[in-house]
Amino acid sequence: MYVHYYLGVLEEIYYFMIIGYLILSWFPNARDSFIGGLLGKLVEPYLRPFRKIIPSIGFIDLSPIVALIALNFVVQGIEAVIGFILGVF
Repeated sequence: MYVHYYLGVLEEIYYFMIIGYLILSWFPNARDSFIGGLLGKLVEPYLRPFRKIIPSIGFIDLSPIVALIALNFVVQGIEAVIGFILGVF
């Protein structure tokens, strides 16, 4: 019953971590700070496969957008499977 809520909260936290990590890339040496390093360790393993598949267009990296959309689909899929198993939905 609360699985949907907690998955949504975790998705939102990770979403904002990715956004924060991307914003840090706009500032010189911001990723070298403690927060930048921490976010990098948590977010970069998820973003790395998308960066390998989707090339950058000039200075614009579109892979985080695709990664955020994929995160949303994965969470919705997990919610649907758990809902089906528990008979909630």
